[in-house]
Amino acid sequence: MTTARSQLICPEITPYYHCVSRCVRRSFLCGKDELTGRNYEHRRAWIENRILTLASIYCIQICAYSVMSNHYHLVAYIDNKSAQTLSDHQVIERWCTEHKMHPLIQRFISGEHISKSALKACKKLIQIWRERLSSLSWFMKELNYAIAVQANQEDECTGRFWEGRFKSQALLDEKALMAAMTYVDLNPVRAKLAATPEQSDFTSIKLRLNHLKQGKMSTPPLADFVGEELHNQYAIPFHLMDYLELLDWVGRQVRNNKPGYINDNYPEIFDRLKLSHQEYFSLCTNLEKKSYLWVGSSYQLNQAKTKLKRKRMVGIHIS
Repeated sequence: MTTARSQLICPEITPYYHCVSRCVRRSFLCGKDELTGRNYEHRRAWIENRILTLASIYCIQICAYSVMSNHYHLVAYIDNKSAQTLSDHQVIERWCTEHKMHPLIQRFISGEHISKSALKACKKLIQIWRERLSSLSWFMKELNYAIAVQANQEDECTGRFWEGRFKSQALLDEKALMAAMTYVDLNPVRAKLAATPEQSDFTSIKLRLNHLKQGKMSTPPLADFVGEELHNQYAIPFHLMDYLELLDWVGRQVRNNKPGYINDNYPEIFDRLKLSHQEYFSLCTNLEKKSYLWVGSSYQLNQAKTKLKRKRMVGIHIS
């Protein structure tokens, strides 16, 4: 039986989620179809551009992403705090970047005198838009819909392009967040589409490294690495350099024939998280082998189970 999305995505429990969407048709999303010889590689740019465009509009920060041949991954941070602090005009500006402006809203922003009932209707509509701007479900819906329309037009066909629902995993603590990000950024390496993370096209890690080469520590509209504090605004609670070292180490374990060697100086992040190399490696490589919807420590899983009033919570336990 399908679980309600409200039981899978609950920002009050955690704002961090790992999402996956897959093609339902045989034809590839972005790769080469060996049967027909058609190449759909250009569609990977569609996905990446759409992710970054929506992230600049929505109060959804992207921690990591990777676009593969027939699916894509996102690790997202739901920024409810920013959504609540937006002014009414900022909400309107953001929402109407992608949507047609309601005539009543046009009158409202023009400063035209409107009745109390019309003003109340405006405020109600703006509140709906405000809630949608921090909705991961709306973000994924608009991302997938736009790509499906483009792909169907190019394929000269109609019908479903994506599986019915995107899959999501709630990331309950910093260990789960780091494991999901590592898993996502290393997808092209594991699939042998790239030798190293920095050569992995259409991934968050390559975008971050390109900005780093330009001397930029932040990569808008991706979430920033800020150090130690979890759930800080726009924050990934690690240092970027630690993450890069960790990514390189895990990448070497996943792909033994990868050129280079494992450096003796392991990332400090292992000590900070009190997680052994082998335990972390196992978590990163097994994250998607089973349909676990929740990832975190036993304590965090029990807390989530209590808050959602569920008798059972199936998830990946991190000690």
